[in-house]
Amino acid sequence: MTTPGRGLHGRVLDTLGPAITAGDYPPGSVLRTDELAQHFEVSRSVMREAVRVLESMHLVESRRRVGVRVRLKSEWNVYDPQVIRWRLAGADRPNQLRSLTILRSAIEPAAAALAARDATPEQCAELTACALGMVANSRGHKLDGYLFHDVAFHRVILAASGNEMFARLGDVVAEVLTGRTHHDVMFEDPDPAAVTLHVQVAEAVREGDAARAEQLTREITVGALQELDILAP
Repeated sequence: MTTPGRGLHGRVLDTLGPAITAGDYPPGSVLRTDELAQHFEVSRSVMREAVRVLESMHLVESRRRVGVRVRLKSEWNVYDPQVIRWRLAGADRPNQLRSLTILRSAIEPAAAALAARDATPEQCAELTACALGMVANSRGHKLDGYLFHDVAFHRVILAASGNEMFARLGDVVAEVLTGRTHHDVMFEDPDPAAVTLHVQVAEAVREGDAARAEQLTREITVGALQELDILAP
């Protein structure tokens, strides 16, 4: 199904992007835009627009007299939310989830410590509201409701750190949390211990206890890795 609002080039991307990230077109493969336009039954201008988007993600590069070449995985913009989404939809999902969760374990505890020092009263109140929303949706198979508050919680932590680099990772964390839910790498009801930890993090941030906020957040990410070992080995 074509991604809403992106028209024909969106339909091309929704097929070609996942195919590239899944390795159907290995690095070094040359994509002929004329052939692809014919395959997808779109105009050359539509195909060129799709290629420009893939170039912006560093998935491909255009070379004169050669065509569109698939780039090495090490060159991809792996922080692009759409690239993350495509990779999570493929067979390499467990490795991608683990890679992203390890990234979270390195960043979020430090962000929580900074948030405990610098969060505004409004951010503290928002964090508490998110944690309570998680509690309210943690039973009865309400994973979509839980996800909404979980994503918001972690966005607040990263933003409240006061570090603009951490804050920009909000979309990355949102994608890994969303991917876990939408690809059934979650228990039907979240781990009660994890829910409690989120409430305690909100309390630690509100009380300005940086060491406790950091430790509790580290426990959250360790628990997330342990869940992956069970659900996506």
